[in-house]
Amino acid sequence: MARQQGLALHIPTPAARPGETASFDHVPLSPAGMIRRPTIDAAESDLRDLPYALIRVLDDDGDAVGPWNPELDNETLLKGLRAMVQTRLFEDRLFRAHRQGKTSFFMKSTGEEAIGVAQAMVLRPGDMCFPTYRVQGWLIARDYPMVDMINQIYSNAKDPLKGRQLPILYSARYYGFYSLSGNVGSRFGHAVGWAMASAFKNDDKIALGYIGEGTTAEGDFHEALTFASVYRAPVLLVITNNQWAISSFSGIAGAEQTTFAAKALAYGIPGLRVDGNDFLAVWAATEWAADRARANLGATLIELVTYRASGHSTSDDPTKYRPADEAAHWPLGDPIERLKAHLVKRGCWSDERHTQMEAELTDRLREAQREAEAVGTLGKSKPPVSEMFEGVFKEPDWRVIEQRAELGC
Repeated sequence: MARQQGLALHIPTPAARPGETASFDHVPLSPAGMIRRPTIDAAESDLRDLPYALIRVLDDDGDAVGPWNPELDNETLLKGLRAMVQTRLFEDRLFRAHRQGKTSFFMKSTGEEAIGVAQAMVLRPGDMCFPTYRVQGWLIARDYPMVDMINQIYSNAKDPLKGRQLPILYSARYYGFYSLSGNVGSRFGHAVGWAMASAFKNDDKIALGYIGEGTTAEGDFHEALTFASVYRAPVLLVITNNQWAISSFSGIAGAEQTTFAAKALAYGIPGLRVDGNDFLAVWAATEWAADRARANLGATLIELVTYRASGHSTSDDPTKYRPADEAAHWPLGDPIERLKAHLVKRGCWSDERHTQMEAELTDRLREAQREAEAVGTLGKSKPPVSEMFEGVFKEPDWRVIEQRAELGC
């Protein structure tokens, strides 16, 4: 008998490592405007081609094309552009503040600004977002005070979270922004539970949950999808596929086998795969899924295909595991530049007006930073120690009372 061939384990490897030529040939794309847009009440069985396509609206010439074009007016588009630019300026400035020792930690969403901004504008004020740490644009699009964001980053005496969270792990209930968690996968389940509660109470509010593509390999992801499917929860479950977890590429989570949107098929819910760097496409897909949820037709899984242009965090050096110029090779471009080009093409924007807007937003940001730094930066100002005893129980029990007395506060 011939000797049986030995088994071999497949270890996924990225297309390029540092020093090699970056390539995204493995990322399946679709031409802008070519993907059909079904009605929101279409049966899931009639939607099973969508997870393998890529919904795009903006083409390479800056025109909005195809059935997914949401036909937004200039005012709405300019508001979106403004929030995206403000988000990038904010993050660049606070990243520098970290390098100056003014905060202990920071994370950027460079290249992903269209996601948080567009979805914040589509959903209604009473809806709830269960975020990851790259959707600061949600808060900025909803006019959350930047000085409060900076106070939270500095963990100073006016930190709205009283020093109880890492910098950039915001919480803003009245802006539809649920408390952020470093355990990202947990928020998918919480989004589904919140949506189920809304439906159970016959309310009209829906939820949106975010995770990165790496977290789809965790149990939280599959548990959330099971509940969302079985109970037809009015929830949008968003996978931000930015190609990299902290240092492992998307293939470790299964990107070589199929798309992340296709994971919806096993649970009998619609899956949409969307150009995450196209503000109009993100808007349109979110609106479609939200309308479906509000019509009691259940959950939708949305994969937003984008790219993490910056490091995972200030604790990460991406040049150790990917080509230094990889971002320049990303085929879906920069979301801010693409929306700007579209507005210029429409005749309602120009390079001069864009430069003026950046200057105005920088002045606004500088003033907010000055106000926060007047309170104090890391280690130079902090919430009073007595805050650690607040919000633990509705009515303090004897242990809290005793411990507080021991500290004399």
